[in-house]
Amino acid sequence: MPPFPEDFLWGVSTSAHQIEGAVDEDGRGPSSWDAFTAQPGRVKDGSTAAVATDHYRRYREDVALIHGLGVGAYRFSVSWSRVVPAGTGPVNQAGLDFYDRLVDELCAYGIRPAPTLFHWDTPQELEESGGWLVRDTAYRFAEYADAVAARLADRVGLWITINEPAEVTLLGYALGEHAPGRRLLFDALPAAHHQLLGHGLAVQALRAHGATRIGIANSHSPVRAASPATADREAADLYDMLTNRMFADPVLLGRYPDDGLAALLPGPVDADLKVISEPLDRYGINYYQPMLIGAPNAEAGEFAGIGLPAELPFSIREIEGRPRTAFGWPVAPEGLAEQLTLLRQRYGDRLPPVVVTENGCSYDGIDDQERITYLDGHLRALHGAMAAGADVRGYFVWSLLDNFEWAEGYAQRFGLVHVDYDTLVRTPKASYHWLREALRGLRD
Repeated sequence: MPPFPEDFLWGVSTSAHQIEGAVDEDGRGPSSWDAFTAQPGRVKDGSTAAVATDHYRRYREDVALIHGLGVGAYRFSVSWSRVVPAGTGPVNQAGLDFYDRLVDELCAYGIRPAPTLFHWDTPQELEESGGWLVRDTAYRFAEYADAVAARLADRVGLWITINEPAEVTLLGYALGEHAPGRRLLFDALPAAHHQLLGHGLAVQALRAHGATRIGIANSHSPVRAASPATADREAADLYDMLTNRMFADPVLLGRYPDDGLAALLPGPVDADLKVISEPLDRYGINYYQPMLIGAPNAEAGEFAGIGLPAELPFSIREIEGRPRTAFGWPVAPEGLAEQLTLLRQRYGDRLPPVVVTENGCSYDGIDDQERITYLDGHLRALHGAMAAGADVRGYFVWSLLDNFEWAEGYAQRFGLVHVDYDTLVRTPKASYHWLREALRGLRD
């Protein structure tokens, strides 16, 4: 591994719905993902996250694994349904107690807690009232953020408000492949705006409790046109706007990337943008792959298991000539460096220091040499980008554990630690041992 600064923050990431289980315990309410997975055909293997990896009971064992890995931070998510079961109304103190215990356990090992307040699991009662399509959800999210901060802010050194609002909008509300399973296409845009408003309101709530190092985790992929043809370039620009700029521009520049797009959004957009663009201490990016985009195809087909309707104004093309993960995603480490460069070019001084909040891959097996190659390549690309001027302060591997991979169920394994889903026994993989030794080498 190339040399990184001594104060560079190394971590691993998870999310509540994917690992916690215990969906009916200690007052937790149902979430949109509980309702979604209960519908036949929504998850490829028919599974649910009712048990997942049982992190709710085994969190001490998992924190010990993080400590053994030698990283300095753990990015987990707080289940809104566990803390405020209906999404609004009384706080469930038993739910907050769990995260209080988790944070204390991390601090006892000298591991920085890095909670994400929303990682896709909207309380179902709130979802039934419209979810992120309605403005009120943003205010309920701020109330929930206030409750979590009041309990944890004294020990948390890095906060993430919302994880990947683009995926919630596109996969959850536009294409119906994720919870809540709505297929609204461009009528899903209010969900984007209300998540961003919720983010800004949550930043204000966190700051009121003295929280520091606050950020958002946006997914980012460099977008390449399938050819120099005008139709392909225009399709690529639209895709880039809808998945990258639409979620970064409001946060970092205080405006939407297109006036026509802003006109489609509900509410007092200009006033909302002042809230959405509350200054951040960190900007999180989740990177997995670049995207090759062209004009619409008559045969829309699928991409990475996601059904694409023919009426979309773009098509996603396969990137040829690259090794692929078990998920079928192309391995392209240079895309991470490219994305960091694009962010610097577009946002300049408005871009806070960056943290790579997710980067990882799905491969089978405990002797996962492909994952080692993947991580090594991406860390070298990251180091090169930093040498070229990118201000990156941390890197989190997705994921600590094999877990419930949303609509894929348990078929995809992203973990540094293997989980036997029958016995729930954890076994560190070759990649876990490789990263531990690499980090030890940096310290020596």
